[in-house]
Amino acid sequence: MPIIRGCNFPDDLLYDVPHHAWYKPLGDGTVRAGMTPVAIALAREVLVFTPRRVGTDFEKNRSFATVESAKWVGAVRAGFDGVIVALNERLIARPMIVNADCYGEGWMMIVRPAASDWQDGLVTGAAIGPAYEAWMDSEGFAGCAA
Repeated sequence: MPIIRGCNFPDDLLYDVPHHAWYKPLGDGTVRAGMTPVAIALAREVLVFTPRRVGTDFEKNRSFATVESAKWVGAVRAGFDGVIVALNERLIARPMIVNADCYGEGWMMIVRPAASDWQDGLVTGAAIGPAYEAWMDSEGFAGCAA
């Protein structure tokens, strides 16, 4: 698992680096989605999680959820087109769990991609470290360490 500037990135996931989202294929044509530690660090501390409704279609690069912190409100943008099929109701009720466990209990939703090439443009495996290092350098991001 690559750890870049204190941010961990399991190498079995796919990442939308510009939007700081991760995706995990579930084997039935659906994909679990969540926020990366970088997204959490940028928000400082997620206090509110508001996803779009189950059954809602979403488009690549468009918002499919909103997160709020004490001084910031921002969109979680999708890495591909699809439809929302399930939500993490526990995260909606207790959004702070994502701050401590963004890859486990803090997952956001399960989606069904609209096309078979949904993974195009996402980063995985050995490419994760260099992709996030480049983003961190370009944005002056110090890291996830507290």
